[in-house]
Amino acid sequence: TVDELVAILAHEVGHEKKGHIINGLIISIVHMLVLLYIMSLFLAWPPLFHAFCVSNPTIYVGLLLFQMLFSPVDRILQIAMTMCSRRNEYEADRYSVETNEDAESLVSGLKKLSKENLDNLTPHPLLVFLTYSHPPVLDRITAIRQYAQICRSKRDARQINAE
Repeated sequence: TVDELVAILAHEVGHEKKGHIINGLIISIVHMLVLLYIMSLFLAWPPLFHAFCVSNPTIYVGLLLFQMLFSPVDRILQIAMTMCSRRNEYEADRYSVETNEDAESLVSGLKKLSKENLDNLTPHPLLVFLTYSHPPVLDRITAIRQYAQICRSKRDARQINAE
């Protein structure tokens, strides 16, 4: 419906207004620059090749060794970035609820998107922690409704104080 589209668009505008897009871009660029710098050090470091008994160091072997050794570090960085991404999703949901004042349209839109994308409604928490860039839809719906209730309570209190 139009209300669902407006609510979801408000969510996406929330990402822009809260600085999520530019922050994500900056983090990605810094991550890539650090990764390339560390890789350049690895490719030119003879003790690395010696430690793996490589007598004829080539760039291909260097790339393979770098990938093997950097993967655990990158996994930790990826977990941290997905945690930030999930936090940003909740923040954008709150922005949509605040600006649009129609939490149920956002909930309905998320349900439809979830159904179309065949989302897992109850993923294992460890899987969410390790890989999900967005919170599970049921968690988001719960948070949206709780925040909408808080907003209604604040609005009601302001109305009572105004009278």
